[in-house]
Amino acid sequence: MTDRQPIALVVDDEPDICDLISMTLQRMHVRADIAMSVAEARRRLQEKQYDFCLTDMRLPDGDGLELVEAIQSLPADRTLPVAVITAHGNMDTAIAALKLGAFDFVSKPVNLARLRTLVQMALRLGEDRFLQKHEFPALLQGQSPAIQALRTKIEKVSRSNAPVHLFGEAGAGKELTARCIHQLSPRANKAFITVHCSSIPTEQFERVLFGCKDGNGDSEGLLDTANGGTVFFDEIAELPKGVQGKLIQVIEEKRLPACAHESPAALDVRIISSTRKPLSSHTRSGDFRSDLYFRLNVIELVVPALRDRAEDIPLLSRFLLRRLSENQNGGTPRVSQEALHFLLSYSFPGNLRELENILERALTLCESSTIRPQDLDLGGGPQVLAAPSSANLSNSEYDERGNSAHAISAQTAYPGEFSATDHDTLDEFLETIERDAIELALSQTRWNKTAAAAKLGISFRSLRYRLKKLGLENE
Repeated sequence: MTDRQPIALVVDDEPDICDLISMTLQRMHVRADIAMSVAEARRRLQEKQYDFCLTDMRLPDGDGLELVEAIQSLPADRTLPVAVITAHGNMDTAIAALKLGAFDFVSKPVNLARLRTLVQMALRLGEDRFLQKHEFPALLQGQSPAIQALRTKIEKVSRSNAPVHLFGEAGAGKELTARCIHQLSPRANKAFITVHCSSIPTEQFERVLFGCKDGNGDSEGLLDTANGGTVFFDEIAELPKGVQGKLIQVIEEKRLPACAHESPAALDVRIISSTRKPLSSHTRSGDFRSDLYFRLNVIELVVPALRDRAEDIPLLSRFLLRRLSENQNGGTPRVSQEALHFLLSYSFPGNLRELENILERALTLCESSTIRPQDLDLGGGPQVLAAPSSANLSNSEYDERGNSAHAISAQTAYPGEFSATDHDTLDEFLETIERDAIELALSQTRWNKTAAAAKLGISFRSLRYRLKKLGLENE
């Protein structure tokens, strides 16, 4: 990012509003170009690269939603953050804009403190376009289509302030996903607060969430603590009905309830929520307010169950074993090929959390640095989908390979041996070996590419080339 003065495109046909916004931006050392119609705004976007856009919804020749859509369709090198100005209390319009890709909104009459916060966020979002992409947490790594789709969506929603709802089974990684969204967002240096809705007593919920007044002054709640950052409501369907109504008010007014403080301050938080069942089902049953549902479910992300990303199990197992044994003497424990077959054929009702528990228990039970089927204690009940016959398996240990579940057949060859049943050509076989070695090095260095390149004895540029060639680079 150069040291040039940032430029904003302000789209509004009311001169007074344009003057107010322009003066506010000028005090923040941001230059403003004014457009008073959709057509003029489109022309200016073609002529100049702006750092962000702020558009009114009602314009003489159209509405702001048209501009939001047009900006989202710009080439990647010309895209920019866009926020909308809505009429007071018109949340439906604001939600529609957020769904189309707007990162935030401000209501009329424009609150200057709120406007300054929005501008600061827009500038940080604009700067992020020039920064290197962050690495994802190890448990969100993998090559399965389900986890790749989730990573793509995380990257997109992290550039917005829109509420996100996460739907997924227990242990699938919903809180990890929420933290990842926060860490990739401009709010990364602010607080991330988790509200465990199912564990807070109903009678204490308002006090815990909103704070309260007492004899010693105002008592800070979780929303106060998160101001400027992100609040994650885990199992939000457990939110008491009375609290649901007050949360709607907080979202709309961006302030805490008046009863909680003598002088409620402006509240700037991003809300991420989660449930194990679709939130819509709780709404249909009457347990969850429909108006709150529409405000929270602006963007929905599905966090896949582990059985839906089974091909990632070898990579996840290597990472978890390394983490579980990092304070122990000796090398990282391994999973035998036979034990891996059992892991790949298990349905994991507890998902990532259960995989970690199984491996931790296996480390305690195994008598060597190699985990074998008898150490896994999977129960052998209905959760084991198709346990393989040991008569068809090699006695060799699983040599850190990353094959997917469907790629491992009953006639598996020795890991270092070419087999025409697994690979059509020798080149494909060698590519598999190269992929396995790189994945192992990345896992052992916690996905530090510089360290992985050194471990493999190649240059960083060579590693980047191989990652791109093998489809392992996160674009």
